[in-house]
Amino acid sequence: MHCLKNLRTTNPGILQLFKNAGISARVGADSIVLSRTQKPVPLPCRASASPHIHRALHHQKGPDVDQGHTNRSRLMSSMEDLLFYTITEGKEMIPLSQFISALRKTGLLTSDPRLHDCVHQMRQLTRDSIGPVMMDKKLFRRCVGNNIMLLTKAFRKKFIIPNFNEFSQQINKMYDSAQQQEGGHVADYIPQLAKFSPDLWGVSLCTIDGQRHSVGDTKVPFCLQSCVKPLEYAIAVHESGSERVHNFVGKEPSGFKFNKLSLSEEDKPHNPMVNAGAIVISSLIKPGSNKAERFDYVMEFLKSMAGAEYVGFSNATFQSERETGDRNYAIGYYLKEKKCFPDNADMIAALDFYFQLCSIEVTCESGSVMAATMANGGICPITGERVLSAEAVRNTLSLMHSCGMYDFSGQFAFHVGLPAKSGVSGAVLMVVPNVMGMMCWSPPLDRLGNSVRGIHFCQDLVSHFNFHNYDNLRHFTKKHDPRRRSDEDPNKSVVNLMFAAYSGDVSALRRFALSALNMEQRDYDSRTALHIAAAEGHVEAVIFLTEICKVNPHMKDRWGNTPLDDAVQFGHNVLVSILQEYQSLYTESNSLCDTDEQKSTLDSLKGIV
Repeated sequence: MHCLKNLRTTNPGILQLFKNAGISARVGADSIVLSRTQKPVPLPCRASASPHIHRALHHQKGPDVDQGHTNRSRLMSSMEDLLFYTITEGKEMIPLSQFISALRKTGLLTSDPRLHDCVHQMRQLTRDSIGPVMMDKKLFRRCVGNNIMLLTKAFRKKFIIPNFNEFSQQINKMYDSAQQQEGGHVADYIPQLAKFSPDLWGVSLCTIDGQRHSVGDTKVPFCLQSCVKPLEYAIAVHESGSERVHNFVGKEPSGFKFNKLSLSEEDKPHNPMVNAGAIVISSLIKPGSNKAERFDYVMEFLKSMAGAEYVGFSNATFQSERETGDRNYAIGYYLKEKKCFPDNADMIAALDFYFQLCSIEVTCESGSVMAATMANGGICPITGERVLSAEAVRNTLSLMHSCGMYDFSGQFAFHVGLPAKSGVSGAVLMVVPNVMGMMCWSPPLDRLGNSVRGIHFCQDLVSHFNFHNYDNLRHFTKKHDPRRRSDEDPNKSVVNLMFAAYSGDVSALRRFALSALNMEQRDYDSRTALHIAAAEGHVEAVIFLTEICKVNPHMKDRWGNTPLDDAVQFGHNVLVSILQEYQSLYTESNSLCDTDEQKSTLDSLKGIV
């Protein structure tokens, strides 16, 4: 037993975490005395994976099933404790609202279906409570439940955009800049579209990890119009395959207006992104079903792409489309004359279906999830459901890149370099492959039929971030990369780790451990964080590194000293005792592991013989 006067101000959260790891703290009248009253947590075997948290969390295998269950429970408990104290910064209790705020900064929303159980628990507690709800460790475990892996990934900043709060602030600035654009006119050739205010402007994004951000009028429903063309094409390819679909529709940009009566030299519509191509595609979806079944099929498909978020239908717009669709009827009859439809296809039914699809409603928020599903290779990021085949997604994005922005497609590909599709409702559906999907919406259009604010926003986005397809070429001017973590520089991470150990900052050490940093990294003198903490006499830091992170205590610096040697040299007797016991346990544990590994190897050799 040793008197630890310097632990009088110990954070209770830290001490509780230490207790769980096998250390009990007893507070005396004049000093705090540490004694090993509980059996230490067995140290795991060495593993080829990450040599820090993995050691602390890796469950040990044994012949006893109950022991395996205990180890798995300890694994989850350790992860929950580490995550809880990281979020609370070592406090034993925080307001529930603070936890929700921290969650939103990672990009996760309380509406995320993956967090349904967690949010349900929090709402129930809020309803049952008279005052503000405080979250302690017990309540945290109850709320987190099966979401521990998702939340750990979020707070470890392992999502595609690690610093999502900073990224969102930059998106807001671009939104404000685009809002100043006053040009363009609201489409009026379809009466229902003319009713929208030119001041409406919204932007929503969803990353492939389900991080969400919205700004502006993002909950107002609007019709997809031409933005449905890549979606119906993707459904057709998913259902029938590329070969069958492209027997009827080409892949080349037309060079003409989207509603021109024009076919390729093979008497096929140039591509699925012009009206003629979209009308033919509509005849390929569920050709053997009746009109109602076909429409319901596409609606369910789009709802799956949107993660069950809002997908509706505007009957008024549909009726307007039919009443004012003379040009589309002309295209339909021209296609029928040239035998562009599959056998037994009804041209009028195909046109009606096309008008229906154009009249499907979404919001910026639900549209961004659809785009994110394509960015994620056909898997909806907020449900994990495989909606589209990889082939369908690849082909759709290729055509969006070359043909998606009407007569502005070439310039958009040149300046923005991303697959996108615009519609005369003012929508721009854009995909950043393997990163995120976006939906911008503002009714005023330029002379080519694209949203003025939407185009301005997309150009701003790519001028600031390196999202253009060719921004990442070698020797190219560097832009901001939101996918890059600020602590990715290995030299910087070593400096930060050593400084945290030098100053005894356990909160910082906990953040580093949670972010999967190697806690055994060495500085230029081959010293580890344990060396530094031991030399400086930081008991809490040493206990955290040994009991929680399970770092190797036998590592030597360039002078041949171990952390124990440093503690002895600087007269930190408490640490000497702690490190001596830890070294003994660590050595015994590794010896057992080595023996088990050797036995397993011998058994394998015997089996081979």
